[in-house]
Amino acid sequence: MESTIKSLKLVSDPTRLRILSLLNQDPLTVAELQEILGMGQSRISTQLSQLKAAGLVIDERSGKNNVYSASLPATLLPITLQAAGEIPEVSADNVALRHILSKRKDYARAYFDELAGRFGKDYVPGRSWKALAEALIKVLNYRDVADLGAGEGTLSQLLAQRAEKVIAIDLSPKMVDYAQKLAIANGLSNLEFRIGDIENPPIDEASIDLAILSQALHHAENPQRAIDSAFRILRPGGRLIILDLLQHNFSEARELYADRWLGFSESQIHSMLEKAGFSSIETLIADKEETPPKFQTLLAICCR
Repeated sequence: MESTIKSLKLVSDPTRLRILSLLNQDPLTVAELQEILGMGQSRISTQLSQLKAAGLVIDERSGKNNVYSASLPATLLPITLQAAGEIPEVSADNVALRHILSKRKDYARAYFDELAGRFGKDYVPGRSWKALAEALIKVLNYRDVADLGAGEGTLSQLLAQRAEKVIAIDLSPKMVDYAQKLAIANGLSNLEFRIGDIENPPIDEASIDLAILSQALHHAENPQRAIDSAFRILRPGGRLIILDLLQHNFSEARELYADRWLGFSESQIHSMLEKAGFSSIETLIADKEETPPKFQTLLAICCR
């Protein structure tokens, strides 16, 4: 009786319920639980330690990591899952879990991440990420493109070399005025700058083939609304590309760069894209800076 009461007390905690709900679906490491739950390592480890002591989770060594799985008795399992279903965050947890499991299966991606990490470390004359990016942009073939949060319009100008029309959106009237004059000076008549908010861009519904949010989402007051708006302006089959900072702890970015958010985790981006209605979602870490604060660039690509 005493152990049952103890177990009931343990599973009454919302955080432990979320952990048990996840581990009941698939074994996970502490790092994976961190990414899904958005909590610190020490907090999750403490909860796991308590659950393990009560025999409600078990762990197994796998390489350098411990992998945890639920070990709920049959009498406790139904009520635990029922209680977990009443926690609002569990739905988002399950979305993030699907993303984590999808990442595990992508062995090829792990290989190419390692390969990409070596690119540029050894000097090869004429080879650089900049040169490669410009080459790839020149072979893009989209009719209507939206650059959301375009800033001074550098990316917009590159895109305008291939697209039939590029609409660049930025909130700053001075930035838009400067960028539009620059586009005219460079003979880019198919590039139009508009003053607007990425959370409600002044672009017609279902009129765009490719939308890009390049280092703009972390400035949005409501990132989900910005992604929802990108979905709205895209034609069926259109694509969204997001380049943003991976979640970090460099709080000075709020003052230095007017950042509203300190980046995003892959799970957060995946969850927001799925909520907006996007499909074929892919995310990866595209770049890692070597100098402090060692920002990492998160890339997400998806279809409407």
